[in-house]
Amino acid sequence: MVATPTSERLHIGLFGRRNAGKSSLINALSGHQTSLVSNIPGTTTDPVNRPMELRPVGPVVLIDTAGIDDVGELGALRVKKSLDVLDRTELAVLVIDMETEPGEPEERLIGELKARKITTVGAVNKADIDPAQATRKASQLSQRYGIPFVPAATTPGAAPGVDLLRQLIIANAPAGQNEVPLVSDLVRPGDLVLLVTPIDLGAPKGRLILPQVEAIRDLLDGSAMVLVVKETELAAALAALKRPPALVVTDSQVFGKVNREVPADVPLTSFSILMARFKGDLPELVRGAQVIDALQPGDRVLIAETCAHHQQGDDIGTVKIPNWLRKHVGGELAFEWAHGKEMPADLSPYRLVIHCGGCMINRQLMMTRLRKAQAAEVPIVNYGVCIAHMHGILARAISPFKDMGV
Repeated sequence: MVATPTSERLHIGLFGRRNAGKSSLINALSGHQTSLVSNIPGTTTDPVNRPMELRPVGPVVLIDTAGIDDVGELGALRVKKSLDVLDRTELAVLVIDMETEPGEPEERLIGELKARKITTVGAVNKADIDPAQATRKASQLSQRYGIPFVPAATTPGAAPGVDLLRQLIIANAPAGQNEVPLVSDLVRPGDLVLLVTPIDLGAPKGRLILPQVEAIRDLLDGSAMVLVVKETELAAALAALKRPPALVVTDSQVFGKVNREVPADVPLTSFSILMARFKGDLPELVRGAQVIDALQPGDRVLIAETCAHHQQGDDIGTVKIPNWLRKHVGGELAFEWAHGKEMPADLSPYRLVIHCGGCMINRQLMMTRLRKAQAAEVPIVNYGVCIAHMHGILARAISPFKDMGV
């Protein structure tokens, strides 16, 4: 479980006012002094992630946030960063301390949580001050907000302690973020799947990139056989097989070459298209590809990439896709880039958003971005779908999903 990627963990965000005790609760829940704790309001300035194992839920990441009541110019920026965490939060914990009467900051946050339909629980923190009063306050807040609250205290040996909060989180934890496997449901046990994996210069030396590793593991879990080759050995690998593979999955960057070499009757797709279904909404991303043919020189295009790899001279997001698009459109486009977990608040000026596969973010954040693009009426597509469309092979690349509404 230690090696479970952060993107595949249940994201649990703790929210509340300054000095409500969010950091202390995270330290108590995780059993590690991850978050800095102090009596000075505003100690936490940026979101802090703490991966851990929460049995029986499994791997999770706890997210500490700045106070939602912070003030001043810098305080407003901290509040914004805290609210940005909602984009990837799957379970929210609202922390209210014993001595605070909730008001506008909590009302605003709860309204946002309900609008986003994020599962929410609450903790009346510092309950060791007066356990009986904390229990009464938890009951009152539960009725007031329609959210289950429990008393909690982080002082060692204090009653009721933090165990009630842990059990509340476990009882309300949403089901796994992904309703379908990455790839194993596309084949049967015993089938051979051929993975074409160019050695990506952006990946750490000696390692495959995350979607390739996850595909191998998922296929092995599904009792399929896996053959992994570079694109330069693809033809030789196909010739050496006694029977064709049940599926070929390729890196999108070599889609054209692989499409030419893999027989037309062998299903073919890409890691990025698998991620489009796994993390987002594949039909929506396929619909977004249709606008590529309508792009005109000068149109603004946003390219969003969530990983922080070192960019190479032939980087897919900053070099290859822009060059393919220029050729496809027949002129220059106004490209802009967003990196990491932040995107422009207003997407309406863009004609198209092209998103990476999203392997470094959770499904909640990807779906949030899809909804924001839809709300702005801006088509959105991901790398794999975009590349397949520009190479004229999108129909083939999504054919493995033809019985799944795509």
